[in-house]
Amino acid sequence: MLRGGYKDTEDKRQETGYSDGRHYSSNPGSSPQAVGHRGYSAAYPENTMAAFRSAVDIGADALETDLRLSKDGIVVLSHDPSLKRCFGDARKVAECNWDELSKLRTLREPRQPMPRLLDLLEYLAQPEQERIWVLFDIKPGDNMNELVSRIAHTIESVPTTGRPWNDRIMLGPWTAECVASCLRHFPVFPIALIAVSPSYTTAMLQVPNLNFNLLNYTFATSRGSRFMREAKQHGRFILSWTNNEAEWMARSLSGEVDAVITDDLKKFLEIRGQSHSKEMQLVAKWSVKETSFWILINTLAWGFEIYSSIMRGSPQAQVKKALGV
Repeated sequence: MLRGGYKDTEDKRQETGYSDGRHYSSNPGSSPQAVGHRGYSAAYPENTMAAFRSAVDIGADALETDLRLSKDGIVVLSHDPSLKRCFGDARKVAECNWDELSKLRTLREPRQPMPRLLDLLEYLAQPEQERIWVLFDIKPGDNMNELVSRIAHTIESVPTTGRPWNDRIMLGPWTAECVASCLRHFPVFPIALIAVSPSYTTAMLQVPNLNFNLLNYTFATSRGSRFMREAKQHGRFILSWTNNEAEWMARSLSGEVDAVITDDLKKFLEIRGQSHSKEMQLVAKWSVKETSFWILINTLAWGFEIYSSIMRGSPQAQVKKALGV
């Protein structure tokens, strides 16, 4: 018996026709799928309804957003724990009630309010948006179990007459502990672990049906390539984040990933439409700038892996403690 009722959850997934995410596609002929990172955030303030609507209008296959809790337990859409960068307010999201948060407006034009998860789901529940699916980045800084429980309650409060929510929502936890919480509250929803460490994802690969959302730089390595090949052999759905440079967009067309998360949907859709051209093959070659970033980020990632192993044990030990596998 796995911690968090994992075995019972897996049995329920088998019985109910669990959606593991591999079929997620609003346009089966387009691959990899285009996922709007915090909406169409290259053109509109991130994580606002204007950004989400624009992403859908421009042709996104899916949306990605970040979930946090307000002081009074409302699930809101905000990447940062602080309101400073986006709203110019020194307080934290968790220090404010929804009534206070709802009055804020983004610093970036056109100035927009912060939406709730409820607002996004009500928009997506409209029949004309049925083709769109959404990825939830469940932020680890908040009260994890409370946040996951509130997400579940919010989803249950919004009826949908078309595709069920478990066919349109993918949960994005960062840790094995959060995966366990998602399994308890969402037994028939697909889950994609958000990851920067190839060693951690390799340990998590033994969790049945788990999908993966991978930082592009740290998986553009021999370890990362080995993991992605193995994950694909197991039929897992693979996302890559955040692909904003033309080099990364072009490289993502090789077939290794199923979906690309990007701020600049317009640029990615244009590059995807030219996937077989010689120009795209040239664009896919790394520039000196991207190579330098690759070296820096992988050095930091390797250092983080060593630190994490010292402080919390090996990835295998962390996964066994949280999930029992």
